Amino acid sequence: MKQLLPLLLLILLLGSCKSKKSYSSKKRQTHTVKVNTTAKPSEKAETIANYAKKFNGTRYKYGGTTKRGMDCSGLVYTSFNDNNVSVPRTTGGLSSYGSWIDVKEVNVGDLVFFATKKNSRKVNHVGIVTNVRTGNVEFIHASSSRGVMISSLAEKYWYFAFVQARRIL
Repeated sequence: MKQLLPLLLLILLLGSCKSKKSYSSKKRQTHTVKVNTTAKPSEKAETIANYAKKFNGTRYKYGGTTKRGMDCSGLVYTSFNDNNVSVPRTTGGLSSYGSWIDVKEVNVGDLVFFATKKNSRKVNHVGIVTNVRTGNVEFIHASSSRGVMISSLAEKYWYFAFVQARRIL
């Protein structure tokens, strides 16, 4: 009987670890985004997206617009401003600037907007499209938890938070 007790505890311990594996696999679910990949982006749009990529890894700072720290709209403002394109400074201002486009028509240099607050569809986050390929749209943005980074609309979180896309150029 005393030899059976440690064996039972070992079986229970190993059996309880299995649930974590299924949780982590759900986290990586991706979605296919239907996009038109035939349209070529303008040279200016490519330049703006490439300039934004120079800030990859920069820490998040509310209201920031420099390599020392920036927020999502600061990244957009700085990238467009460096290429002599005047845009509003805030996410709210950017969300009504330029022309609305369907997500299927996005291209490099376009802006993508998100509502990241729970139970809200109000836009509070923005990113610049950096790459478009079949089934996927990548964008650069400033995350409050991880700083400036490139993410994908195919990621579950961004797929469900997506609200609209707009074209400035």
